[in-house]
Amino acid sequence: MSYLLRSRVTSTRLVTPIIKRACFSTTARQFQQQQQQQQKVDEESKVTHFGFRNVPEEEKESLVRQVFANVAGNYDVMNDAMSLGIHRIWKDQFIRSMAPGPGTKLLDVAGGTGDIALRFLDYCRNIHQDSTASVTMVDINPHMLEEGKKRFTKTPYANTNQASFFVQNAENLEEIPDESMDVYTIAFGIRNCTHVDRVVKEAYRVLKPGGRFMCLEFSQVDNPIISKFYDIYSFDVIPVLGQVIAQDRDSYQYLVESIRKFPPQEKFAQMIRDAGFSTVGKGYEDLTFGVAAIHSGFKI
Repeated sequence: MSYLLRSRVTSTRLVTPIIKRACFSTTARQFQQQQQQQQKVDEESKVTHFGFRNVPEEEKESLVRQVFANVAGNYDVMNDAMSLGIHRIWKDQFIRSMAPGPGTKLLDVAGGTGDIALRFLDYCRNIHQDSTASVTMVDINPHMLEEGKKRFTKTPYANTNQASFFVQNAENLEEIPDESMDVYTIAFGIRNCTHVDRVVKEAYRVLKPGGRFMCLEFSQVDNPIISKFYDIYSFDVIPVLGQVIAQDRDSYQYLVESIRKFPPQEKFAQMIRDAGFSTVGKGYEDLTFGVAAIHSGFKI
């Protein structure tokens, strides 16, 4: 009898660890599955900003596309109204800072209605008497690009090989070969992109060694007095102008909000360096108290 009892006890002791190991193994698998499911949920629920709203990353591109489809026809008129014409001075300074030479190949991203592209070609023609410089204009929005094409038909560059147009995403310039451009510009467009860091890295890819990245964008005003008046004008006046001139308050409300969500000058300059570019000095030039800034980096 005692022998049987000992046998049962021994048998129980042998089986119990196996049961525990089996339970632990099942629990580990369940935990791993839960982690994988949670990771999948996190990836699917990635959000970004659209103005002051948080939206799923995959939705921002279509939302931005709709904004610029709405404003394309009145874009140039609204730029003059919103900035009191100062945007023209900024863009002239942008091209002077670039100082392109004869034969320069420019990639103008988010080229819109062609302000930068035309200034670039005019500079090369007027300063160097050059007709070999060329610009490739890309924009994610076909409505904006169409406005640019229309504008070019009224210039000396119509029906020449100096200008070409592509609908492209700044984060994936699939039509632009590696190391094929001398200068990359993006003016008042990068803040509308979902992943700003990817845009800058893509710029690095398409530029030749020695090429230059240049960005003109709204920035941060540090002077507290000027900043206060700037905020009042931005939020109380610009959306009203959008409603009166373009019958579209919401799109211009978004544009104002998107400016406030863009990184300040120092942070964006560091993003440019992180992408591989070298900068001179602090890497940017403030315009009109920092309302806008010109950022620049070289692919060394």
